[in-house]
Amino acid sequence: MATVQEKIEDLKARQEKIKLGGGQKRIDKHHAGGKLTARERVELLLDENTFVELDQFVTHRCVNFDMASVDAPGEGVVTGYGTINGKLVYVYAQDFTVVGGSLGEMHAAKIVKVQKLALKMGAPIIGMNDSGGARIQEAVDALGGYGKIFYNNTLASGVIPQISVIMGPCAGGAVYSPALTDFIYMVKKTSQMFITGPQVIKSVTGEEVTAETLGGAMTHNTTSGVAHFVAENDNDCIEQIRYLMSFLPSNNLDGSPVMACTDDINRMDESLNTLLPDNPNQPYNMKDIITSIADNGEFYEVQPYFAQNIITAFARFDGQSVGIIANQPSVMAGCLDVDASDKSARFIRFCDAFNIPLLNLVDVPGFLPGVSQEYGGIIRHGAKMLYAYSEATVPKITVITRKAYGGSYLAMCSQDLGADQVMAWPTSEIAVMGPAGAANIIFRGDPDVGAKTEKYIADFATPYKAAERGFVDQVIEPKETRPRIITALSMLASKREQRPQKKHGNIPL
Repeated sequence: MATVQEKIEDLKARQEKIKLGGGQKRIDKHHAGGKLTARERVELLLDENTFVELDQFVTHRCVNFDMASVDAPGEGVVTGYGTINGKLVYVYAQDFTVVGGSLGEMHAAKIVKVQKLALKMGAPIIGMNDSGGARIQEAVDALGGYGKIFYNNTLASGVIPQISVIMGPCAGGAVYSPALTDFIYMVKKTSQMFITGPQVIKSVTGEEVTAETLGGAMTHNTTSGVAHFVAENDNDCIEQIRYLMSFLPSNNLDGSPVMACTDDINRMDESLNTLLPDNPNQPYNMKDIITSIADNGEFYEVQPYFAQNIITAFARFDGQSVGIIANQPSVMAGCLDVDASDKSARFIRFCDAFNIPLLNLVDVPGFLPGVSQEYGGIIRHGAKMLYAYSEATVPKITVITRKAYGGSYLAMCSQDLGADQVMAWPTSEIAVMGPAGAANIIFRGDPDVGAKTEKYIADFATPYKAAERGFVDQVIEPKETRPRIITALSMLASKREQRPQKKHGNIPL
């Protein structure tokens, strides 16, 4: 009979074997591909010595296709919990060195367990995906595993932040769990996402495409909009995730996170008074304004490479996390289109779900005209922004810097869509359409059209008509923008707003 000490040594030996995953040879091959192992990723992500592993000894029970003889330490996924900057988080990381990180029944059960625990504890969950996909040998058991994960992703949506990290292949049904979560990170050259791979596409449609072109990090960060962030390598990716977490609450019952502010809340920036060109049709970079007004000029942009005509970002004002939605005049003149509407609507709803106030910086001439936009459903997609802003009950502050025309003015959170404070720079133009175009309609055929157009522009290409009607609360000097926003946030801290009781609305998806 084994002694107590022998049993302890046996435990240690078993743990060491599991920690080696698929063995040193596979680990070396993994490293050679520029990737960290699942355990290295978890250790790097969490605060030092805080990781507690769960279900270390779980194994599969598949006997089909010689699986009974296949040893899969840890069942190809590392799961557990720890802290990031002292806050509890749950984590799972697929281990590509063990049966290609493939998902089977028990692999999925480990993930589902941490999903349920995260939901119970009100803690964020971060999933690191690096998998060959479903474990074919386990057939419907594997598919059932995916289904359970998707179901829990949906239950957790809007309750706890869910972050997906693509750090290797992610194909077939596996892509839908990340798609159901709040944010997706991808790593250049080592991560791919696609429903069907290049070989299947070639056999079905005859199209030839590489895995990187089809579903690489930059494809999904620029063209499809599936991913939100891109990283140079695993280390950069993990550093970015830790940074993102500093802006997010643990759950939907927590307030927007507040950190110590080292930037003067009364700071004014004279350069803002001369930032805008005298010519209203000349572009400028809206990011210059964000840099000027945010704490220490710091912000973290979400989807920086997708729909660049609109900016979505996290920043801090007096230490408080705030979500920013801003038109970008230097790209497509800041027009709203199908992609910009999708990008911003989803970001608005995330911020609202997690009690993060919204700051809207407006310089929008309209929705992008054209056959492709109409055929692409700009009406339906644009309506998502109207819906998202109207539905949001967090503090909403709108600052109009220049153009705010027609339906796009409403879609950028006008007072009518629930903005709690609307500020306008003296350079702003709030109207049904551009004043020159409006004058051409109003004074068409008038022999004195030139003079009347000039007067119309002088009267209406201003914020004052809207201010006279109470649609603008304050007309401010540009340099005052930061302190005015901080004052408004402070005033709105106790905001309470209810919506009619219902199961859920029907957003125009």
